Amino acid sequence: MDKDLRDEHFLYIDNLSSEPRAKIDAQVRQGELYIEQLHTLEDGQQIRVPSGLIHHWIGIAFVPGELFSQTLDVLQDYQRYAHVYKPDVERSKLLELDGNNSKSYLRLYKKSLVAVVLNANFDAEYTPLSSTRAEFRSYSTRIAEVRDPNGPNESEFPVGKDHGYLWRLNSYWRIEKRDGGVYLQVELVTLSRTVPGVIAWLVNPTVRKLSKATIANLLNATVRATTQESTISTHFCWEECKLSIEDEAERNLIKPMLDEIGCIPWHTEDFEQALRGVDDTHLQVMI
Repeated sequence: MDKDLRDEHFLYIDNLSSEPRAKIDAQVRQGELYIEQLHTLEDGQQIRVPSGLIHHWIGIAFVPGELFSQTLDVLQDYQRYAHVYKPDVERSKLLELDGNNSKSYLRLYKKSLVAVVLNANFDAEYTPLSSTRAEFRSYSTRIAEVRDPNGPNESEFPVGKDHGYLWRLNSYWRIEKRDGGVYLQVELVTLSRTVPGVIAWLVNPTVRKLSKATIANLLNATVRATTQESTISTHFCWEECKLSIEDEAERNLIKPMLDEIGCIPWHTEDFEQALRGVDDTHLQVMI
């Protein structure tokens, strides 16, 4: 991955020859997803894990418009993951934030042949590479399968001593603003228990289908949240605010400050600084 950055191959399609690259690019720019199963190699050889199986998938989507910052906001808002990525994420919580590094908790849910609930902790790193490129890397630090989820006897299996549906989950996001929109690329590398050969013919197609669906849900949910971020409560403007304040005296009191603020994003430091020192009563009226 780091070599890709050095070679200016930021997105997966940048590594391809012109014909397949143009085909995939046209596909995603028409609003479709591009999803492909990859094969993780080390020194050109397949990586063998005792009793384990590595799953490696990549997906790409394109969102037209000036939505680069909104996309970054969605991916960094861990508290809202349960809302954005439901039903795959049932609960989400930001545990720690230190600059561009964070720790979070997610309760994951997936149903295929059986319903599986997992408690998972992640370390994540956000790397702004330029004004048009950014990267997110997330690594699971603990995954525990839940028995009797939401039931009276809910508990966790000992870590690593469960059914082996998911032992590790690493995700690698690359976001690039170019060609009139934003490219979203996510690469998932997971580790699960090896499927016994006697039932592999039945289980493996289901596993592949589930992995592809997971990538699709992840991209679709991010695109959906990104476009909503750009249209719902994206900016705070006096012209919009004054319509919601019926009392003329309150409007006249707040108007000079709002005229000075103008129209700025809700979620930025500029908004927080603009409202710093404003009386709480006035904030309640405004918000």
